[in-house]
Amino acid sequence: MKLKVEWIYKTPKNKEVCLLSDELPADEALLISDDFEKTGRTKGISFYDEKQTKWTKKELEKLLKIIETEPQDVIAYFDGGFDLQTRKAGLGVAIYYSQSKRQYRVRVNEIFEELESNNEAEYAAFWLMLNTLEEIGVQHCSVTFRGDSHVVLKQLSGEWPCFEGNLNRWLDRIEEKILSLNIYPMYDPISRKQNGESDKLASQALEGTVVSSKIEIKG
Repeated sequence: MKLKVEWIYKTPKNKEVCLLSDELPADEALLISDDFEKTGRTKGISFYDEKQTKWTKKELEKLLKIIETEPQDVIAYFDGGFDLQTRKAGLGVAIYYSQSKRQYRVRVNEIFEELESNNEAEYAAFWLMLNTLEEIGVQHCSVTFRGDSHVVLKQLSGEWPCFEGNLNRWLDRIEEKILSLNIYPMYDPISRKQNGESDKLASQALEGTVVSSKIEIKG
């Protein structure tokens, strides 16, 4: 969970200055708020999450206790590859997240049939990613979605229009799922080179190699 800290500082001459921090991990934001309070010149401290919801310190501490055991700091990668000859699509997903102060990585792939294009394969990969997030228990938090399909990410973010009926159907399903999980999506298009892990998983699916793994990342 990322937060901005709003600090209302009272000067020695009783003037008030409102300062707003950059986004910080929740635990860092709380530590900084403690330092602000030690100055003795703090009139008020508030926290704003990615949805711009305002939290008091007491409310935030209560929330963090509730979600402590839920997946947080989620970054999810996806890729879809389409074989024109077989009409099959390989889908690859890699998800990184923290839970109970530990770091994890989940990797899955799958093969889909009867799709029409590479763009549709990318949408199918995004759908697989959302279902995997649901299985992990990701909900009520922000998720950074990364992939080299700028079409999918920019259409989902609303930057680009979508005129193809089959892709619009994927869009509707995906948006409904995001809402049902109460996920706050952040779309981050990356290069193919930066998306090597999920690209390899998609290729392995087309080759018949099934991957489904979860590991703890240490160190």
